[in-house]
Amino acid sequence: MTIRPLIVTMGDPAGVGPEIIARAWPVLATQPGPLAPVVPFAVIGDADVLAIQGVKVEQVFSPSDAAAVFGRAIPVLHAPAPAPVTPGQPDPHNAPAVADWIERAVDLTLSGEACGIVTAPIAKAPMYASGFRFPGHTEFIAELTADMPFSGTRGPVMMLTAKDLRACLVTIHVPIDQLPELITADRVMRVARVVHESMKRDFGIAAPRLALAALNPHAGEGGSIGLQEVEVLRPAAAALRAEGLNITDPLPADTLFHDEARARYDATVCLYHDQALIPVKTLDFWGGVNATLGLPIVRTSPDHGTGFDIAGKGIARADSFIAAVRLASEMAAARATR
Repeated sequence: MTIRPLIVTMGDPAGVGPEIIARAWPVLATQPGPLAPVVPFAVIGDADVLAIQGVKVEQVFSPSDAAAVFGRAIPVLHAPAPAPVTPGQPDPHNAPAVADWIERAVDLTLSGEACGIVTAPIAKAPMYASGFRFPGHTEFIAELTADMPFSGTRGPVMMLTAKDLRACLVTIHVPIDQLPELITADRVMRVARVVHESMKRDFGIAAPRLALAALNPHAGEGGSIGLQEVEVLRPAAAALRAEGLNITDPLPADTLFHDEARARYDATVCLYHDQALIPVKTLDFWGGVNATLGLPIVRTSPDHGTGFDIAGKGIARADSFIAAVRLASEMAAARATR
């Protein structure tokens, strides 16, 4: 089975994106050991910025050229940054190009020329200064794919992975004191449906097992430590089971992420940011991946930011980017077999 290439967007060219792409390419191009095959990728961005990282770069004119080039050089769909790039010094004049790289990657994937996207990090401040109106990649890509037909519950839902953990979020960047109002049965059920369908579509799991994390300590202890489990989460889980989903009642989060517990489910529905991110970063601080579920396209990203403070110093680690490419390859392969 031949899978079309992935598209990698360079992210903010003044950040660590070019460096981690350059560090990752020789690892991914050789595909060592028993790991699953990696889909070749082409980078959309400034070829000159990538070339100064000390790796071989070759301009291509179509994603279809990537496979033939990938073993000897990084294939690049060259789209120059309009302003000079200085590592660690983001320039809002380059932000429109950064957004254009993402939009072009989505277009190539929707057209069938690519099988998915891996996005290197962008920074909100320079993007906002240029008029960018989205909170981040996830919302922008969701908007770009909104008119594309999709046979399933539409996201976006953020999933963070580390080793065998897939942690999926009901809420993301919100204050803790807003959680009781934001965690509604409708939100929980929509996220659970997206996750259930994604486990089938993107991971080839025929009968997904989902765990639902509780909000309160000890899962509320029957309402004595909060009522969300009794009033919202248990009824939502029961309704989902009536739809045919295999999902637990809300479980205490402090016993949900150890090795034996993780063996009992394929993904967990987490209610807030730190509930998911603490176990992810504890399991694999350097190798976590951010994936967006419930979209017509595959999209993953390294689970870290632009790293302007270390950009250009030769110390950025590529572990998370490598894992993001591997995960996107896995998800694209699963979709290709459906």
